[in-house]
Amino acid sequence: MDKETLTYLKGQAKEIRKLTIEEIGTLGTGHIGGAMSIVDVLALLYFHRMKVDPAQPRMKDRDQLVMSKGHAGPAVYATLALKGYFPKDWLKTLNQGGTRLPSHCDRNLTPGIDMTAGSLGQGFSAALGIALGLRIDKSPARVYTIIGDGESNEGQIWEAALFGAARRITNLTAFTDYNKQQLDGYTKDILDLGDLKAKWEAFGWHTQEVDGHDIEALDEAIEKSIAEQDKPSMIIMNTIKSKGFVFGEGIEKNHSMAFDLEKAREAIAVLEARE
Repeated sequence: MDKETLTYLKGQAKEIRKLTIEEIGTLGTGHIGGAMSIVDVLALLYFHRMKVDPAQPRMKDRDQLVMSKGHAGPAVYATLALKGYFPKDWLKTLNQGGTRLPSHCDRNLTPGIDMTAGSLGQGFSAALGIALGLRIDKSPARVYTIIGDGESNEGQIWEAALFGAARRITNLTAFTDYNKQQLDGYTKDILDLGDLKAKWEAFGWHTQEVDGHDIEALDEAIEKSIAEQDKPSMIIMNTIKSKGFVFGEGIEKNHSMAFDLEKAREAIAVLEARE
């Protein structure tokens, strides 16, 4: 990746973070932690990697993203708005009556959402099914999906993992947002995942582990996942929960937080001052 592209993508990631903070601050509460930790991969996918067209959200043979950890919807909405799927003013309606941007992603309401996120774990199964369907149709499209580390407590994740390896679903790249925190605390204290990379390898997946905030490293890992033609691919992203939201970074209870627009603007000012 050249320096110009990297600079551009870092700028898009910062803009997504600013929009996400303002979006949740306007509502007054929301899932800031797990939204902010996946921003860098969203910027990379939508502004560099994925074949998509905001003017044609259902375009045939488009690449698709399934946000299995659907409560990270605010970051996805910010990304889609920045990409031009819908006006940025929609972000001010997050999770309010009549909105087209509900708390969790919903393909029937929001342009650009490829799969509705139900209970945690379900989106991952859907992503594998979509990828298998595309392969049957001989489509060149690729499916990307993001799961959470807390979500990895769900048995459905591992059932889907077995299926993906058994069917050799190689037109899919999955990411685990490994920020080591979930709703009620730290993953190691609630249900320790142990050696997550070794687990995915044992389930038959081509597995890489990278810094989830390093766009270059993420891009290289995606390139390797596309080249892999024998196993489905999992990229474990080591991330910081609430990355870029100064009032949420480094604290335990940052899964969902209440803050107003004034606080949001303070956080945005801090974010803008960072390199």
